[in-house]
Amino acid sequence: MNRAFRISFACLVLLLAACTARAAETSGPGYKFHSGGWTYVHLQGTPGEIGFQHGSLLKDEIEDMIHVTQVETGHDTKRDWAFYREAAKTQLWPHIDSEYQQELQGIAKGLQSKGSKLDLWDVVALNGGIELPQYYLPWLNKNQKAANAPVILPRGRCSAFIATGSYTKGGKIVIAHNNWSTYAEGARWTIMFDIQPAHGHRILMDGSPGVITSQDDFGVNDAGLMITETTITQFEGWNPDGKPEFVRSRKAMQYAGSIDEYVAIIKDGNNGGYANDWLIGDRNTGEIAYLELGLKNTPLWRTKDGYFVSSNFARDPKLLRTEAPEFDTKNMQSSPNARRVSAEKRIEEARGRIDVAIAEQFLSAHEDSYTGKVNPDGRSLCGHVDRDPRGVPEWGDAPYYPDGAVTGKVTDSDLAAKISLIGHAGHPCGEDFLAAPFLAAHPQYSYLKPILKDMPSGPWTEFTVGEKK
Repeated sequence: MNRAFRISFACLVLLLAACTARAAETSGPGYKFHSGGWTYVHLQGTPGEIGFQHGSLLKDEIEDMIHVTQVETGHDTKRDWAFYREAAKTQLWPHIDSEYQQELQGIAKGLQSKGSKLDLWDVVALNGGIELPQYYLPWLNKNQKAANAPVILPRGRCSAFIATGSYTKGGKIVIAHNNWSTYAEGARWTIMFDIQPAHGHRILMDGSPGVITSQDDFGVNDAGLMITETTITQFEGWNPDGKPEFVRSRKAMQYAGSIDEYVAIIKDGNNGGYANDWLIGDRNTGEIAYLELGLKNTPLWRTKDGYFVSSNFARDPKLLRTEAPEFDTKNMQSSPNARRVSAEKRIEEARGRIDVAIAEQFLSAHEDSYTGKVNPDGRSLCGHVDRDPRGVPEWGDAPYYPDGAVTGKVTDSDLAAKISLIGHAGHPCGEDFLAAPFLAAHPQYSYLKPILKDMPSGPWTEFTVGEKK
C-alpha cells in the first residue's frame, strides 16, 4: 500500500506540475508557445484584455528587455531610466490614442498580476525605446544647447525588398526583410504576435516583448496588406506635438485595408520619430508602394510591375537636402549605399523568378559590393558589424560593435491570403553569435556583458494566425 500510495502521489504531483506549466502559458484566451527560436503569442479581445494578456504572458521577457534598454540607452545617451520614464509621461502619453493607452495600461496590469514592480511609465518608455533616445533626445539636446551632449545618430535598421508583376514567379507580391539591431536586443526580438482585436483587422507580425507594434515592422493583416520598412539613415527631425510612431504603425497595421489607408494613418499626426522608408503591398490588387516618411517630406511611389529595395537610404532629393543633410549618397563605402547596390543587382538577376526561396537567399547574402568580395560585414545584406573593422560610422557603430541582422522574415501573396509568414530567428545566413568568445576578443564592450547573450540561428519557420502548439 505504501508503494501504491507513493506512485499515486508522484503521479498527482506530475499532473499538478503539468497543469501549472500549462497555466503559465495561457492568460484568458491568450497563449504562447515556442517554435523555431521564436515565442508565438496569441492575444485576443478588447485593448485592455490584449494588453493584460501581453503583460502576464511575457512578464519575464518584458523585464529582461527593459533591462537591456536601460543598459544600452544609459551608456549611449548618458541619460538614466528616470529621464525616459518622464519623457514617456510628458512627451508620448498625451498624444497616444485612447485605445492604445488602454492596451499599454493593460500590459502594466498584466505585469503586476505576475508580481512585477514595473509600471505604466516603464511600459510606455519601452515602447518609445527607439524614438525617445534617437529622435526626441537629439532634438532636446539641440534646443537646450546641452553641454557635452553625446553625438546620437538614429541607428540604421534592416535590409528589405518588395516585388510584383514581371519580377516575381507567378506575378504575385513577394516581400522580405531582415531586422538589424544590436545583438542584445536582437536575441530577444523574437516574438511572433497573432493579434485578434475586438475592432479592426487581425494581425500577424514579429515583435519585441512589451511593445504594441512590430517595431521593425514586418507583418500581414487579414485585409491582404503586407508591410515592412527600413530606417532612414542620419535623419533629423522631431515634432513634440505629434503622435508616437509606435502608435501610428500599430494603428495602420490594425485598421488599414488598402495602401491609401495605410499611408493616411501612418502620416496622421507624424512626429518624425523613427523615420522610415515603408514598403507596402496589397495582395488583392497586386500593387506595391514605397512611402518615404520624413517629417516634412513624405513622397510616395507605387507600381503593379516592379520592385522597391530599401537599406536605410533616402531617395527623395528634397528630403535628403532638408532632413538628412549629412547622408552622402555618393559614398559607396557606406553600408546603406553598398547594400542598395547588392539588393538591386540581386533583384534584377532574379527577375521573373523571385519567390519565397529567393527572398530567403536575399536576406542571407554576404556580398560586399564595395570590395567585390563575399564577406559578412557591415555592408552585406545579412549584416555582421561584429566582424567589421570599420563598424558603421553612418549610425555610430564603432569597429566590431555587436550589431547586424538578427532575424529574417518573408511572405508572398499566397501566404498572406491565410495570414502567414516565414520567420528566421538569428542571422538569416545560419551563423550563430556566441557572446563569451566575442567579449573575450573585444573587451571594449565589457559593459554589455550583463545583457549580451548567445544568438543561435534557428530554421526558417512558417507561422499562421490561430496556430496552436
